Amino acid sequence: MGARGETWLWILQRATAAVLAGAVLVHLATLVYAVRQGLSAAAILARTEGNLAWLGFYLLFATAAALHAGIGLRTVLREATPWRGPSLDVAVLLLAFAIAAAGWRAAFGLFA
Repeated sequence: MGARGETWLWILQRATAAVLAGAVLVHLATLVYAVRQGLSAAAILARTEGNLAWLGFYLLFATAAALHAGIGLRTVLREATPWRGPSLDVAVLLLAFAIAAAGWRAAFGLFA
């Protein structure tokens, strides 16, 4: 990957960090609110069922986490090992997709 691609990965890494910071705050605030209201897990799930706003939020959260983790892991592997080239990029892309798919499955599980 050239300098231009590396620059875009750097920008995407920072952008996903910003999304994750906001998403974690919303997620934790919601959990604290639910606990203080004495809501059970079943009550929380009942409130997320069929709610498109929460589905969108958690799909975005999962996507940002997967992209952020993938880019970060690629950077760590490039710095700590001799692994370079397209095979590294493909391996990290597959792992990022697996992380995203797991998060998307969880989000749809909350929605359904």
